[in-house]
Amino acid sequence: MPAAPPRIGLVLGAGGVAGGAFHAGVLAALEEATGWDPRSAAVIVGTSAGAITGAALRAGFTGADLLAQAQDRPLSAAGEALAQRIGPPGSPLPLRSTRQVRPPAELAGTLARGLRRPWATRPWSLLAALLPEGSVSTDVISVGIGRLYPDAWPESPLWICAVRQADGRRVVLGRDGLCPPLAAAVAASCAIPGFFSPVVIDGYPHIDGGVHSPTNADVLLEAGPLDLVIVSSPMSRQGRRPRWAVDQAMRGFSSALLDTEARRLRRRGVSVVGFQPGVTVLAEIGLDPLDPSRRSGIAAAAYAAARERLAGEALLARTAPLRLLAQPPQRISH
Repeated sequence: MPAAPPRIGLVLGAGGVAGGAFHAGVLAALEEATGWDPRSAAVIVGTSAGAITGAALRAGFTGADLLAQAQDRPLSAAGEALAQRIGPPGSPLPLRSTRQVRPPAELAGTLARGLRRPWATRPWSLLAALLPEGSVSTDVISVGIGRLYPDAWPESPLWICAVRQADGRRVVLGRDGLCPPLAAAVAASCAIPGFFSPVVIDGYPHIDGGVHSPTNADVLLEAGPLDLVIVSSPMSRQGRRPRWAVDQAMRGFSSALLDTEARRLRRRGVSVVGFQPGVTVLAEIGLDPLDPSRRSGIAAAAYAAARERLAGEALLARTAPLRLLAQPPQRISH
């Protein structure tokens, strides 16, 4: 009997507009360098920007099309058809959001529920759940996703991470029978505390899954046997040498969380390959992850950096499962 094909898990982390562009570059590089089609991942885990990218992959966008879209270049015929279904981009996001303080009794209830099971709630996640609510609608996210998925979730597993505001606990939407409309799930995962309005799912407001973890790779411990996990992590950074920058603490913290999640997977015998921004990509990202004018430069830098890594000896053996699943090569023009 022939051996079963390798099972690949794909983790797409948070990171705003910059995160989506980073994912586009990394996924296009993986496609071209290994022949593997990211759309075929056994499980896709998406958080915030990664939730949008994960939904796009499951809808049929290739890595090459995501890169072309980030760089405002023509898409393939299939990609253009999908883009037409989404429609034109919505209005730009406002620079500020009016914040709405929640009633004291509601805040006390959130704090009490979080402290009742402290091992199930991270302190910073609970803190985010206590912040004043933003007022910007997530319609700018959910409308396009809703046009791609008007009825049901994709057939292949897509796990979307959000945080329940009532107690600060992480919720994995698309798993364990918790499948609200996909547009609502993605919007909830993107609902940055204090900026976007929370998204109500099953009667509970939900906020950005990135406040629990920018990657949430450890949810794949419940995915069954996996041969390889690919992580695209826009909010962390490559290397551990101190870097004097305003975002140093945030990126160092994100890297430490990812390291912990990767160790848990490796203890199960799963190989993990992570792609994180290096110096060149970080220069393109800058300090405003929501700036759409930087998308093209970020995507191009992420693509170049990932292609360089994938051409090295260090990743050849570790990405062998991807090459076993290779599709006919597709050269990406720039």
